[in-house]
Amino acid sequence: MGTQHNDPLHILLFPFLAHGHMIPVVDMAKLFASKGVRATIITTPINAPFISKSIENSKSHSNMINIQTIKFPCAEVGLPEGCENANLIPSPDYVPVFLKATELLQKPFEQHLNQHKPNCVVADMFFPWATDSCSKFRVPRIVFHGISFFSLCANECVFRYRPYENVSSDSESFVIPNLPGEIKMTRLQVSEYFRNDDFKEAFRKIHECNEKSYGVVVNSFYELEQNYADYYREVIGRRAWHIGPLSLCNNDKEEKIYRGKEASIDEHEWQKFLGSKKACSIVYVSFGSMIKFSDYQLREIAMGLEASGQHFIWVVRRSKEDGAAEWLPEGFEKRMEGKGLIIRGWAPQVLILEHEAIGAFVTHCGWNSTLEAITAGVPMVTWPVSAEQFYNEKFVIEVLKIGVPVGVKKWAPFDAIDYIIKYDAIKKVVNNLMTKEEALMKMRSRAKVFSRLAKRAVEEGGSSSSDLNALIDELVLLR
Repeated sequence: MGTQHNDPLHILLFPFLAHGHMIPVVDMAKLFASKGVRATIITTPINAPFISKSIENSKSHSNMINIQTIKFPCAEVGLPEGCENANLIPSPDYVPVFLKATELLQKPFEQHLNQHKPNCVVADMFFPWATDSCSKFRVPRIVFHGISFFSLCANECVFRYRPYENVSSDSESFVIPNLPGEIKMTRLQVSEYFRNDDFKEAFRKIHECNEKSYGVVVNSFYELEQNYADYYREVIGRRAWHIGPLSLCNNDKEEKIYRGKEASIDEHEWQKFLGSKKACSIVYVSFGSMIKFSDYQLREIAMGLEASGQHFIWVVRRSKEDGAAEWLPEGFEKRMEGKGLIIRGWAPQVLILEHEAIGAFVTHCGWNSTLEAITAGVPMVTWPVSAEQFYNEKFVIEVLKIGVPVGVKKWAPFDAIDYIIKYDAIKKVVNNLMTKEEALMKMRSRAKVFSRLAKRAVEEGGSSSSDLNALIDELVLLR
């Protein structure tokens, strides 16, 4: 492995410029560093401090990780100044512009390849041009999608066979062709990116780069989705290594608290709230770093949580400066004192999910959040919105059987969500999950099994640890 050579293996990592992509890649850098591999992370100036602080908190291996920055061309493409992160894009109209801007990073990226001469590059799926750049410098390029094997397989089958074209209406269901498990979806749940001419070309390039690259690293573990890992490698024919759950590389509290951003709440406040509750009695509600619900939807969530009678922690992408009058029912926070805690902004999610008081997680089904819930052994209420989240919902409910759906029927861009879930549906699903003891116990029992398997996978000799070792050994031989 990398630790057996005087000259350490050197890997260049280039995450997409969004918190949901950068966080697992920083964890990946820590993981490689723990194996004696030198890691360089490429990012932009605005994103560098988040990455830097996360690495500083990794006391054991921070000396093996380096950060290099490249200028993001906001002005050149007409983006507002400072939009170097997809989380900061002011409206959906800027998404194609942002993706176009990332193409202008190719030249400075190649300068880094020439300067650092890495033995391997792990670059995000949204940088398809990185494959040609790496080929030019004779460096193997590995793709990181940030999603599961299940979603990789489902995406591939939908891309190849376009089953949504063979139904007579948006709401008519179809079976995803050739995908194990007889997974059904509707045209409304299929990503708009497959159906929108503006995005088809971008995803064709991503598909091509998958085929031409050296392989794929996946934030997952074999025991979780064995059928789909085998299908991806043996039927679809892609080289892939499962090296997750990546969040488990963070061993101490400081590492878990700071993953991407500073928490928006004092540590003692949320710890005191959790510590005052019974085991499995709290519903944790969070929709990731990209979802922007309307004030109307936020009010429905508030009313649903209150009507459910359950204790909760709710993470909301609203600051105190935004005020509460528009999106909270009058007197809500006063009535919920001691029963509900609202965190405005960023929460230490891994630590919260690990706490014994958490009984369920209402989630948008982003893969980072989904895998963190699985790792913590927490059942889910699924509320997919965008990206590959409807695939993740199917995986959680139909394959793993550790979740229940809130009832979303339509895929939507992150910033233009027009499908509303009413408060009574929220109340019903939360209550059903938290009060139907026999069904909940079965789900919780299954979730705990996956949690134990996740932790075993990253231990020495575990499936993910062994796959990582195999990848490193292969890269050592290649150089």
